[in-house]
Amino acid sequence: MKYEPTNEEYNQYVEQITPKHNLMANCLHAFLIGGLICTLGEVVSQILQQVAGIEKDDAGSYVSLILVALSVLLTGLNLYGPLAKYGGAGALVPITGFANSVASPCIEYQKEGQVFGIGVKVFTIAGPVILYGIFTSWLLGLGYWIITK
Repeated sequence: MKYEPTNEEYNQYVEQITPKHNLMANCLHAFLIGGLICTLGEVVSQILQQVAGIEKDDAGSYVSLILVALSVLLTGLNLYGPLAKYGGAGALVPITGFANSVASPCIEYQKEGQVFGIGVKVFTIAGPVILYGIFTSWLLGLGYWIITK
C-alpha cells in the first residue's frame, strides 16, 4: 500500500525544498547587471561618436547591433545563462535578454535540423513578445487614428 503524507507533512516538505529568495539581494543584482549592460552600451556609443566620428543616432543603432551580437555570442558560449540567473530582470529585460531568448532555442534545437529544429523553435520564447507587441502597437495606432479624425 502506498504511503500518503498528511497535509502538515506535505506542507513541511514543500517549505523545506522551496528555494528561499532575498528580495533586496535580487533587486540589487538586477540593478547591477542591468546597469553594467547600459554602461557598456553608453561606453560603446561614446567611443563610436568621439573616436569613429559617427552621428549619435547611428551610434545608437550600432550599439544595439553590438549588444545583440555580444548577447548571442555569450549565449552560444553558455555564459549568458549564469549571468541571467544572477542578474534576473537586469539581464533579461534589455535588448540583450531578447537576443538571448531567440538564440537559446536555436542552439538547443540545432541537432534537429534547420527547418524542424531551428526554424520551428526559434521564436518559442520571443514569439509571444513579438506577437503581442505588434498587436498592441496596432491597437494603439488604431486608437490614435480614431481620436485624431
